[in-house]
Amino acid sequence: MNFESVDRVRAISWRDDCLQLLDQRLLPQQATWLCYNTVADVATAIRDMVVRGAPAIGITAAYGVVLAARQRFSLSAGHWQQAISEDLDILAASRPTAVNLFWALAVMKEAIAALPANDDPVAALLTLADKIHNDDLHANRRMGELGASLIKDPSAVLTHCNAGSLATGGFGTALGVIRAATAGGKITAVYADETRPWLQGARLTAWELLEDGIPVTLVAEGAAAALIRDKKIEWVIVGADRVAANGDVANKIGTYSLAVNARYHGIKMMVVAPTSTIDMATMTGADIPIESRTADELLMLSGQRIAAPGAQAWNPVFDVTPAELVSAIVTEKGIVERPTTAAMRTLMGR
Repeated sequence: MNFESVDRVRAISWRDDCLQLLDQRLLPQQATWLCYNTVADVATAIRDMVVRGAPAIGITAAYGVVLAARQRFSLSAGHWQQAISEDLDILAASRPTAVNLFWALAVMKEAIAALPANDDPVAALLTLADKIHNDDLHANRRMGELGASLIKDPSAVLTHCNAGSLATGGFGTALGVIRAATAGGKITAVYADETRPWLQGARLTAWELLEDGIPVTLVAEGAAAALIRDKKIEWVIVGADRVAANGDVANKIGTYSLAVNARYHGIKMMVVAPTSTIDMATMTGADIPIESRTADELLMLSGQRIAAPGAQAWNPVFDVTPAELVSAIVTEKGIVERPTTAAMRTLMGR
């Protein structure tokens, strides 16, 4: 399948010997690239959501390790492998829920241990980070084809948050399916939740779909249930930040309510995620750490307070959708319909 017409957006690049990130906090008003040369700054970029989305966070962390290795080797050529462990810890502490972060760091750590202490490690680690980046793009395109194969008739779909090129190495997970299905003539309409409080749907999903010429209609989260009830869509398609061994899915807050409404009204729910997002060491969704962020993200908007003075806020970033509410999990290795622990183990070769 030719994806070129629906796949132009990228958010991560290694250029001019530095990590460059498209600042997603400024979209859609500004498309500004920032250059990063230190591991501390990369960790801050992840924490402050310059870059976001589980696969993109993992890729960014891999490049962060390259920057750390460059600095550590220049300071202490024979002992950089011991010193870099501190940098890996800094990156690991940046955000707790997205398992791709820890997966990418584990891959880089294994490579670090195998490198000679007295040889410059930057070229080898950069090659590995590039591979993680490119593998994600190819996995997304494969998932796009597999997910699109589940859409049998021309359909309208609803997505939540941003699980597209901006959240990955390119093409996207949930939006990758939507891109592939659009290229195959299977999409009649795309609806996107605004996705409070960061408005990833309104700011990011709408922007990147329109950049690729795919029409999109925004809905408030509170309107999604009526959209589903009125059978205006055939599929809810979302990404994931972590999938537990039993198929429970952690994704952007609001995903669980979509799943409940979809099941009640007989609408199918597709979760699209690479196998690097599947955490077989976490048995159920109850074991997934859920990040909470500052109350100001709810109480304020663009620096202006919108809530009554004195109001408090509860701001979990993710929720967990039980496996029994998921129609299919789509990965680059295949599709698991009606996920169970046994089915997930088979997928992962356990």
